[in-house]
Amino acid sequence: MSAPPPVRPPPSDARPKNRLLASLPADDFARIKPLLTNVRTSARQVFHDDGELITQVFFLNGGVASITATMRDGSMAEVATVGDEGVIGVSAYFGESTAQGQTMMQVPDTDAEMMSADAFKAETDRRGALHDCVARYSQALMGLMMQSTACMALHSLQERFARWLLMTHDRVHADEFTLSQEFLAMMLGSTRPTVSVVAGTLQAAGLISYRHGRITIANRSGLEEAACECYGSVRKNFDRLGL
Repeated sequence: MSAPPPVRPPPSDARPKNRLLASLPADDFARIKPLLTNVRTSARQVFHDDGELITQVFFLNGGVASITATMRDGSMAEVATVGDEGVIGVSAYFGESTAQGQTMMQVPDTDAEMMSADAFKAETDRRGALHDCVARYSQALMGLMMQSTACMALHSLQERFARWLLMTHDRVHADEFTLSQEFLAMMLGSTRPTVSVVAGTLQAAGLISYRHGRITIANRSGLEEAACECYGSVRKNFDRLGL
């Protein structure tokens, strides 16, 4: 798959908004900075397709990407999300890897830093700061996937919807963001009419506003009460790992 088009490079002293890269010591970041290419992100942009060899990794500077599992009939369900706390294609950390599912931009926001998978593996093999950050993130991502699996099986659609909204709110750093019913249905493993009913219930309760594909978080604390325990468990694990 061809890489997204590059955009102008940031100033030489600038740090990316990606929190993993921004946390690196100055010497480590200076070494890997020439290996990064700033690329635009857009809605529905596919970073990796299911079964595709991972040749680039992406550090999001904003927004949310969705990792989905695809069935034979083409139906999809979300298994994890990635924001500015992590890296898309993290399995390259373990060596040559193929994508297990599709990773697509669902809530776009500005851009990302792209690095070749070979350079990423070489840098993490140095066992320096990037290695340690990626190791912690890999652990957190695995925990997120495990919690999401249990959540899908045990909790109601409304609870899962509230959890997903809270996680997105954390990552976009804004009360309003764009998201279609089609994406919501795919992410929650449901149908558009059912998602519409659930969104309407949360809106009637004054927790969100949903109009023309734009969601506004109106009552954060109320949304936390409506969500299942999984949001708090995942958030606690990410905080424990410093992410």
